[in-house]
Amino acid sequence: MKCAIIGLGLIGGSFGLATKEYFEEIAGIDKNPLHEKEALNLGIIDKIITLEEVKDFDVIILAIPIKGIIETIKEISKLPIKNTTTIIDFGSTKEEIIKSTPLNIRKNLVASHPMAGTEYSGPFAAIKDLYKNRVMVVCDIENSGKYQKKVAIDIFNYLEMKIKFMSAKEHDRHAAFISHMPHIVSFSLANSVLKQEDKEHIVALAAGGFKDMSRLAKSSPTMWRDIFKSNKENLLTAIQAFKEELKLAQKLIEKEEWNALKEWMENGNKLHKIM
Repeated sequence: MKCAIIGLGLIGGSFGLATKEYFEEIAGIDKNPLHEKEALNLGIIDKIITLEEVKDFDVIILAIPIKGIIETIKEISKLPIKNTTTIIDFGSTKEEIIKSTPLNIRKNLVASHPMAGTEYSGPFAAIKDLYKNRVMVVCDIENSGKYQKKVAIDIFNYLEMKIKFMSAKEHDRHAAFISHMPHIVSFSLANSVLKQEDKEHIVALAAGGFKDMSRLAKSSPTMWRDIFKSNKENLLTAIQAFKEELKLAQKLIEKEEWNALKEWMENGNKLHKIM
């Protein structure tokens, strides 16, 4: 099989490195010409192609931001792709992408989300084992073609991923709490510290805890803006839930209810017993 990867950053680049031995040929497309050249030089892809040329490939990977995925799927729907072509999108939200997919290629699409990544971007950030032992969420699989489902599952198994099936609606709600809200919190923490502390003190005092909590604030603002926009309602629900917990902690501290605060923290400890 031949594979075309659209988007040659961390996600697409890592997929290319991991599947070099799986596909007979891997081609790539990126809106940034420099990324295309870097991916070619790094051996992530075998050649650079145009969007029109993806019609000749068996598997098409969409590893670009949500807005780009939606626009690209619509463009692909106008091409004479084969009935057996498998399109796999790696978007961080699923409902909007699935709803925007033209009906004539809905069977070709396997809507997926790899729960993997780092705060870095670009072809040089690609990691061959990024997907190994990570979860791949596959959504609304009943609406994908039987052949496309098999192709996608075979690829995910080759990558040694843990496959979880759920509806797009479920996925987007869970992602808001487990993935999207932590990014909002990290950006909030970074901004609150920048407004209160000077650079010298930040550098001198920032240790493990702050670095761990603020790490996600290195992520691409453009990419995360689009993710937050796509999952607005679920994200607002998650933020409200977080605010309520923060208010409770504030109240317990104000009233000096230290034992109750300790119990509150002990309850939070339970999360890591199930992770």
